[in-house]
Amino acid sequence: MIADAIHARRNVLDYLVPQIPLKDIPILLGFALLGAIVSGAYGVAHDQITYSIAPEYFTNLKFKQFHWLDRGFGERTFAGCIGFMATWWVGLIIGWILARRMVPNQSRARASRKILTCFAVVFATAFLFGLAGNVYGFLRGPNADYSNWNWAFTEYQITDQWAFVRVAYIHNAGYLGGVVGLILACIFVKPDKSPQ
Repeated sequence: MIADAIHARRNVLDYLVPQIPLKDIPILLGFALLGAIVSGAYGVAHDQITYSIAPEYFTNLKFKQFHWLDRGFGERTFAGCIGFMATWWVGLIIGWILARRMVPNQSRARASRKILTCFAVVFATAFLFGLAGNVYGFLRGPNADYSNWNWAFTEYQITDQWAFVRVAYIHNAGYLGGVVGLILACIFVKPDKSPQ
């Protein structure tokens, strides 16, 4: 009975304060960095598309939030920089989580393939959720009741309200898709349990 309690406590502590072998640090950091780069690139492309749909979402909202990032290279470049800054950290965290889950107890090649598969699942899910957000906003149409957005339209002086709301849906759905994608990747892509 006491041995079971000690074993259960040790499992909880291992989960809360994991022991990471030094030999695993480079590959863990490598996949975290790769996740940050891929996610940042996705954010750049994503914000170029959403800027085309609703420039006011950026000029009246995001440009003010990220004013410190503006280096005077034009609105498109600024929107791309915002896209990178808004997403790189998500990929960093996802890359770290996936690497921590996949690297132990399997070969580096197998772990790498599984992590890349997980990245594809997260990317595809985020993309599909963002697309669904766009479709939802598009189907609501320009004459829908957007009265619950009046505070934003007033505060940010939005004239193309439908486009603004569509882009908000796309952005919010994309973040939700990233979380759902990570969950799906963890459910369907499992690490090996056998020793290396």
